[in-house]
Amino acid sequence: MLVLIALSLLIGVLLGLLGGGGSILTVPVLVYLAGLSAKNAIITSLIVVCLTSLIAVVNHARSGKVCWTTGLAFGLTGMIGAFLGGRLAAYVPDSLLLVLFAVIMLAASLSMLRSKKTPKPLQPNRLPLQKPCPKHLPLIALMLDGFLVGSVTGLIGVGGGFLMVPALNNLVGLPIHAAIGTSLFIMVIQSSAALAGHASHMTIDLFITALFSAFAIIGSFIGSSLSGKIPGQHLKRGFGILVFILGCFLLYREINPPMMAQIKDLVIRHQDFILGASTILVIMLSYRLWLWTHTLQKKQ
Repeated sequence: MLVLIALSLLIGVLLGLLGGGGSILTVPVLVYLAGLSAKNAIITSLIVVCLTSLIAVVNHARSGKVCWTTGLAFGLTGMIGAFLGGRLAAYVPDSLLLVLFAVIMLAASLSMLRSKKTPKPLQPNRLPLQKPCPKHLPLIALMLDGFLVGSVTGLIGVGGGFLMVPALNNLVGLPIHAAIGTSLFIMVIQSSAALAGHASHMTIDLFITALFSAFAIIGSFIGSSLSGKIPGQHLKRGFGILVFILGCFLLYREINPPMMAQIKDLVIRHQDFILGASTILVIMLSYRLWLWTHTLQKKQ
């Protein structure tokens, strides 16, 4: 129990320091240390993400670092994706959910490790004039990204901050602090929608959920107070290495002949659905890629 408390504090501290990403450790901790099933761990993770993000977003809103219009444009389609992802999780075997989770962990770790160096702070009299919340938004791209990130949130229970912050920063041009504050707002509404999607198969261990949430919230306050004292770039790289190792561990633990047989049976029984969903996903990703390439051309 002490180990579980210590790790929940650590996850909260990472959330406070990085503005997202720490919740990706929640599901493995709950599965392998608390003994929860993958689905119950995902539901508990969504509750932790929702509560910690709700508290954090209040402080960001007071500082004017939440772009509500941008958050709603991203979050409304994200709610649809999160709800559908939550419904879909009921039909996916636990072992396959953990494999999908491991793949997301590896993708997140590579994103952290490849992130650019933090620029040196400018002098106060040289700060660029930058409006935190733009009036003109790329709505189609925002809605597509929101749906895709929301689907990941609903399916495997991660907040998606490691995907949202770069998207809001690069796609919309939000300053990094506004991108973090806005992503926290999006996490709240997406996690709520994901929990609604899980409602039909929801089983909650109240004691573990309350314990984990309480210490994660305490840790988030500690992380916020330390955020200006610890070099963020070194912290993110170290955390990225840790996430990469844990992702490899999950793949090693979960990929086995019984799991492969479950996947084969799942594909045979739901072949038409998988084909249709894959087609829609490819179309959405292709259109998103087209938008991205045109954005690059405009910048050049």
